[in-house]
Amino acid sequence: MLSSIKLSPSSFTSTGFLPNRRSIPTPQFSPLPIIKSLHSAFPTHSFSSQKPLQVASIDNLAISKNTQQRKTECQAYEADRSRPLDIKIELPDEDARLEAAKRIKIGIYFATWWALNVVFNIYNKKVLNAFPFPWLTSTLSLAAGSLLMLISWATRVADAPKTDFEFWKTLFPVAVAHTIGHVAATVSMSKVAVSFTHIIKSGEPAFSVLVSRFLLGDSFPMPVYLSLVPIIGGCALSALTELNFNMTGFMGAMISNLAFVFRNIFSKKGMNGKSVSGMNYYACLSMLSLLILTPFAIAVEGHQLWAVGWQKAVSQIGPNFVWWVVAQSVFYHLYNQVSYMSLDQISPLTFSIGNTMKRISVIVSPLMLLELPLPSLEPSFIHRQSSEKGQRISRFC
Repeated sequence: MLSSIKLSPSSFTSTGFLPNRRSIPTPQFSPLPIIKSLHSAFPTHSFSSQKPLQVASIDNLAISKNTQQRKTECQAYEADRSRPLDIKIELPDEDARLEAAKRIKIGIYFATWWALNVVFNIYNKKVLNAFPFPWLTSTLSLAAGSLLMLISWATRVADAPKTDFEFWKTLFPVAVAHTIGHVAATVSMSKVAVSFTHIIKSGEPAFSVLVSRFLLGDSFPMPVYLSLVPIIGGCALSALTELNFNMTGFMGAMISNLAFVFRNIFSKKGMNGKSVSGMNYYACLSMLSLLILTPFAIAVEGHQLWAVGWQKAVSQIGPNFVWWVVAQSVFYHLYNQVSYMSLDQISPLTFSIGNTMKRISVIVSPLMLLELPLPSLEPSFIHRQSSEKGQRISRFC
């Protein structure tokens, strides 16, 4: 680095410095502003700059025998325009920041998903107590969600997905699994208490691990398998100690577990590499499931039973029953839509664990919202129907 260059005639001699007139090898640098023939350009043999100069090369530094003049060629450039130094400067980890933002977004999805599911379960149980037709109730839930999304696409509130035949072909097995799981869960809740259904359905992570291991060939560390022991044990203990045990309700919850595991795995595979968002993916899933379920619902229950049951429910409950059905259907679609938005960001196993954690809020929250005490460990509490609180808990359960 040079801050100034001063040349003097007495500074060099032909015999003392370069007797063989050898040239200094020229380093290879990128072209930069060059200053050539400093001696001829500046007769006073001096050059100074306010900015330091970086010497790039010196060619043919020699002294002429005839003229006793130095012949100099110097290439230089300003130091502040020099090539960047090879220094690694550590900046804040961008990947870590993005990962933290992703976790916050997933946390918001989970909280919204659980809250909407709590509201759905309250209205769903009210509707099933007054109108015990789970096949029609399941059909209305899918129909309401399909209608909401069609309106959203028509009004441009949400962008309509671009799909093709291959997309719907891939979606069909997912829709079959979703239909079976949805109907089985609704049948279970129509036969037993909501708490019992969700306790049995809390075994979904066990089904997810077993299906992934034996059917898909995935492997998990030993702590994952050990964590399934208390889950399976708790479900078994709950089934054995349930006073109002019903085999149809129990089998419905178990079938729902298995069906939803397959749905989550197939959904995640179908969503990978697709331009369809989680929200639109579930909307398409609802529409296809509605087409699958409707003929089976008519065959199993029939419109005549529906008409009689509807009139009876309206006469007993009043106009509020209609609003219960609407709320149950709308909140079913909303909580599933948010759950698929979270599934778009996580693995099926993580989704199943989140689904299990959701069931804690489903069991506890209605008791808090209805201002009910938590059930006592004494069996006599189950049969206590005389007080107002006992009547309210029996209507919910």
